[in-house]
Amino acid sequence: MLKYLIKRVLWMIPMLIGISLISFFIMHLAPGDITNNEAAFNPKASEESRQKLREMYHLDKPVIIQYGLWLKRMATLDFGKSFASHQKPVFWQTTDKDGNVTKGLIQEALPITLMINLLGLAITLLLAIPLGILAARKYLGWQDRSITLFNFIGFSIPGFWLSLLLMYWLGVANNWLPISGLHSLNYESLDTWGRLKDSLSHLFLPVVIPSVTGLAGITLFVKNGMLDVLQQDYITTARAKGLNEHSVIYTHALRNALLPLITIVGLSIPGLIGGSVIAETIFAIPGMGKLFYDAVLMRDFPVIMGILTIGSALTLVGNLLADVAYAWADPRVRRGVARG
Repeated sequence: MLKYLIKRVLWMIPMLIGISLISFFIMHLAPGDITNNEAAFNPKASEESRQKLREMYHLDKPVIIQYGLWLKRMATLDFGKSFASHQKPVFWQTTDKDGNVTKGLIQEALPITLMINLLGLAITLLLAIPLGILAARKYLGWQDRSITLFNFIGFSIPGFWLSLLLMYWLGVANNWLPISGLHSLNYESLDTWGRLKDSLSHLFLPVVIPSVTGLAGITLFVKNGMLDVLQQDYITTARAKGLNEHSVIYTHALRNALLPLITIVGLSIPGLIGGSVIAETIFAIPGMGKLFYDAVLMRDFPVIMGILTIGSALTLVGNLLADVAYAWADPRVRRGVARG
């Protein structure tokens, strides 16, 4: 098992370099660069000033040289500074000679996105697993048909449309919930209970809406996995021995039925960090998704590459964790990994 893990981790390094190389070249195929935005905000900007900007950002060099310079910095986890006027570091905070600390853009956005998406994933799993088990146990019954109908609705509703609908109904029309940001303007003047209430009210829509739209898929995975397991011979044997249905479902069937879910959760790790571009943009949440969206509009290459690289690395890590979890849950896989 240890040999397998070492081999997988070492193989992740060339894969990450290959992904970053492809992403870097595709990104530079898009028309325009940061100098176009600088000139748009300053109509008097001359071609000479734009050329100086290109030289400052090394955009005048061939793409392969630009990639080599970026890769050299990335090897030390230095993703450079943003092309935006604030010139903040992309990844982590820096300290100048006067001792002033400037936080990195990803450092500021990551905790927000992580909090929102972990809450959403927890709500989704807490609801999807019981609903999937219930649908499998009551297959073709009214419970299963009701859950299936809910799944169809969940698959059909676009997340952005549901976001805008609930924003208007809960926020604009009835003024029950705030519709943007993480805090109210008077947040600092509130007491502890008031701050908690204010934060929860702002988080409700950004957390619940992705949970509702993602619930249908997870529920379907759990249901199909449970239906497949319940038809296995060892489940028939367990029932023939006189075990009660609760023990059959939750002791013998559930562990194997959740194997497909392990893959889904493992592959959701990049989304937990990368954030949702649509949700964070609609609700004005300063997370990773909105940061990526703004960086694309500004042609902010260091920020784009920083987020893409972290997302790629997390995808590889998610695959590895899913394989390890599979080996933990299924002895057959564990024996195969050990032999490999």
